[in-house]
Amino acid sequence: MEQKIHQGRNVKRFREMLGIKQEVLAFDLGDDWNQKKISLLEQKDVIENDILKQISNSLKIPVEAFQNFDEEQAVNIISNTFSDFQNGASAINIHPIFSPIKEVLKLHEEKIALYERMLKEKDEMVAKLERLINK
Repeated sequence: MEQKIHQGRNVKRFREMLGIKQEVLAFDLGDDWNQKKISLLEQKDVIENDILKQISNSLKIPVEAFQNFDEEQAVNIISNTFSDFQNGASAINIHPIFSPIKEVLKLHEEKIALYERMLKEKDEMVAKLERLINK
């Protein structure tokens, strides 16, 4: 028997994997949304495409992920991969290709650059307002 993909449950799975609460998703989707409406949406088997697109934009996950993700297939893939590892394959990367400390420093530098841009824009806006007041 063919198992149907439950789009609402997929929305809930991806939202929870991202650590996003229903209230936050509702706020991001706009004024027409609230936590209760998200809860009801996550119970629906099929979700309208326009709503899936909004959720896709909010969560930064392709619409196809909500439409095509099948937990049973994912479990089969994971279990097959696990059995491959038991037969001698390895998933451990002894030489990581990135440095977590460098990534944190990069994020810190980006944050400082953003603050500096924001301060510059604020100063420009204050100058414009002062010119308007003086006219």
